[in-house]
Amino acid sequence: MSVTTNQSQQPPVPQPSGTDPVLLLVLGIVVVLVLGATLYLCMVHPSLAAPIGAVGGIASALATAFGVAIALRRR
Repeated sequence: MSVTTNQSQQPPVPQPSGTDPVLLLVLGIVVVLVLGATLYLCMVHPSLAAPIGAVGGIASALATAFGVAIALRRR
């Protein structure tokens, strides 16, 4: 007489899709803070609006690019 054990197979664990919500939240906060600081400085120092705006725009683009790079590296 043989005893058979009923082995239940566990379903495969699904891979998390998308990016980490905390990463997206932090990235969004950083972009908003950089753009807000840029707007404030442009209002306080109108003569420096063009250079400050350029630096703020580049900083926002770099923050977004770093966020995307980090999110893609974790996959």
